[in-house]
Amino acid sequence: MIELPALPVTAVLPDLLAALESGSSAVLVAPPGAGKTTLIPLALLDAPWRGEGTILLLEPRRLAARAAARRMASLLGEEPGSTIGYAMRMESRRSAATKILVVTESILSRMILEDPELSGVACILFDEFHERSLDGDFGLALALDVQGALRPDLRLLVMSATIDGARVAALLGDVPVLRSEGRAFPVETRYQPRDPHDRIEDAVARAVREALATEGGSILAFLPGQREIERTAERLVSLPESVDVMPLFGAMDGRAQDLAIRPAVPGRRKVVLATAIAETSITIDGVRLVIDSGLARVPRYEPASGLTRLETVRVSRASADQRAGRAGRTEPGVAIRLWHSGQTPALPPFTTPEILEADLSGLLLDCAAFGVADPGALAFLDPPPAPALAEARTLLENLGALDGNGRLTEAGAAMRKLALPVRLAHMVAQAAQSGQAEAAAELAVLLTERGLGGNAVDLDARWQRFRSDRSPRAQSARQLAKRLAASAGRQAQTVDAPRAAGPLLLHAWPDRVAKARGETGRFLLANGRGANLELTEPLARAPFLVVADLQGAAANARVAAAAEITEADLRGALAETIERRTETQFDAARRAVRVRETERLGAIVLTERLLPPPSGAQADAAVLSALRAHGLDLLPWSDAAATLRHRLSWLHRGLGAPWPDVSDDALLSALEDWLLPFLSGEASFARIPAAAVSEGLRSRIPFDLQRQLDAIAPTHFDAPSGSRVPIRWDGEWPVLAIRVQELFGLTEHPAVASGTVPLTLELLSPAHRPIQTTRDLPGFWQGSWADVRSEMRGRYPKHVWPEDPASAQATSRAKPRGT
Repeated sequence: MIELPALPVTAVLPDLLAALESGSSAVLVAPPGAGKTTLIPLALLDAPWRGEGTILLLEPRRLAARAAARRMASLLGEEPGSTIGYAMRMESRRSAATKILVVTESILSRMILEDPELSGVACILFDEFHERSLDGDFGLALALDVQGALRPDLRLLVMSATIDGARVAALLGDVPVLRSEGRAFPVETRYQPRDPHDRIEDAVARAVREALATEGGSILAFLPGQREIERTAERLVSLPESVDVMPLFGAMDGRAQDLAIRPAVPGRRKVVLATAIAETSITIDGVRLVIDSGLARVPRYEPASGLTRLETVRVSRASADQRAGRAGRTEPGVAIRLWHSGQTPALPPFTTPEILEADLSGLLLDCAAFGVADPGALAFLDPPPAPALAEARTLLENLGALDGNGRLTEAGAAMRKLALPVRLAHMVAQAAQSGQAEAAAELAVLLTERGLGGNAVDLDARWQRFRSDRSPRAQSARQLAKRLAASAGRQAQTVDAPRAAGPLLLHAWPDRVAKARGETGRFLLANGRGANLELTEPLARAPFLVVADLQGAAANARVAAAAEITEADLRGALAETIERRTETQFDAARRAVRVRETERLGAIVLTERLLPPPSGAQADAAVLSALRAHGLDLLPWSDAAATLRHRLSWLHRGLGAPWPDVSDDALLSALEDWLLPFLSGEASFARIPAAAVSEGLRSRIPFDLQRQLDAIAPTHFDAPSGSRVPIRWDGEWPVLAIRVQELFGLTEHPAVASGTVPLTLELLSPAHRPIQTTRDLPGFWQGSWADVRSEMRGRYPKHVWPEDPASAQATSRAKPRGT
């Protein structure tokens, strides 16, 4: 029987042991500091149902996994690797004596996929499940499937500090929810709002200096990412010699991480500058001051572009509370928040589960390997979004990993064995065919293990530094690459063969080949997106790149990792995806159709040459295509053609069918019927006869109506003066603009459509300026004519202005004869 220290979670151990004795699952909700991570696994060692089975403890991060294993081993008076072991991607300490194995979350899914019965495993503990990582959600879904179908004796325990216990319990089958109140010392929360114009590292450095001057104890400061941590550390170099500034982020070597979380040396103080890696699962002894920037850097996946970008976002209230709680783990503390107190209620209550915002290609590949074509068949707390699944399925099919029915192919099985993101797995598998598996595996490890080889944008430079790095982390990474290469079926390769990142990366991101746009540092990606590089970057002048990492908004994305390639490289690797086509386009400046022959890789034009303009049927087809793209205004509309269209439009509005619809939509949809027969094989709109448009429009009129057109909607009005005056048909009613003298002697109002539709008369002065608009000419003669006559006689005294225009002689002359 193991004697365990008394911690707050001890109070719930009897109920927890009873729940797992009588049932197969339970949920434990316990705040930070309750002891759940270290005491619960040890308490389960003597459970009768365990037998000789192993207890798996899942941690979301490697730092937490190592720390938990070491803490439990120390309670047993051992070192990790005996009763307590741990396993993660590049590090493992376990033996035949290991009974509790602490693993990172991604390890579980691989264990289940390799052994669906989880032979030898008695219990799985999901620690810090509130972080809702994709690996954690998927691991629980797989474990539930194993428990339900093959292993009803498998125990599952979900542990968390801030999760909705009832919701998780329902997912597990309405299992018991146990709660531990925990033990936390009081934490005073202070708000020191940051000026929005201040850089975050300046605000954090200032808060650290003030806290060191006014409070005792060590400090844990939360920043969004590695860059901010490094810049904050630079601003703190002048701190007293008795203060140690320690960075803590995921890309660090494990030994450096362990050093950061150890207690401060007696007589010294420590300032730990950390990312969200320090929010949960670990206790940094001596820390009683927390400074929270309120920011975190999280991955955001865009299904439309296939890109995952790191975005800096506001933390959730749950995360802010977790961070503040770090100050009260060992003694009363102070949490300093660099925002206004009124902003806290506006923070999102919880961090968005990763499954709702992540690239799901790896999940879909693993599901296929598990025999599940549709991930929706598994029990997820939040189902994976359909758009992201569709994008993932398209990618996997394009890489040859899935067939059309969603089943795993031979290539997909080879990719899945590599324990890499699917694009990088495809790269290593392809490289193995040409004897470059180890080089590709090194590059894949370099890309998945942040910080290896530095942070240069140029991956060739980063790779070179990685290969010469003799640190334990780099050596472990190279050993991992060798294992990956062996899994890929590595062929013979010359040790001194030149290694270039670009040609290998083409097999991972063919859609992110980038071509220089002509302006230094600006590139167009094959997927149609734009990307920028700082002008000081050597790669900014490269003609072609392969981009492995983009950051920032899609409209102004910044290249964070890339390698140079040549056109010969991409032609050799992507020959099957280069599209050769003849394109017919409209040249707006020349109002003509041009033909060019292009070679394209997605949105990138590799080559282009102009061909002779089309003629005959090809020209006619190109003209119709240009009209559909740019509109009917391209046609040579004569006055007669425009008037005809207005007349037909008026008739269609007033009388309907069979008078034809001549709207833009109707004409564009029927170009082959009315315009094509009258074209003459010219590729230039300037050479299309104007008569072609008029004749085409007339062809739309049914034969039996063509004779009625001029009678119902005439083009002109025969005035009493003998003039033939055009009628406008472009408005709601037909309009006749005419000098008033030309209507003298007319006693009936002019009309069209067999006298049923009066013309709208715009009566003009001798200078052709409007003087009156009327649809009742006799009424005008008898009414307002007197006022008009009086005004016009004074303005135009040499013109005829009779008292009785209805009986006067009409004239088209400006002045009476003889004047």
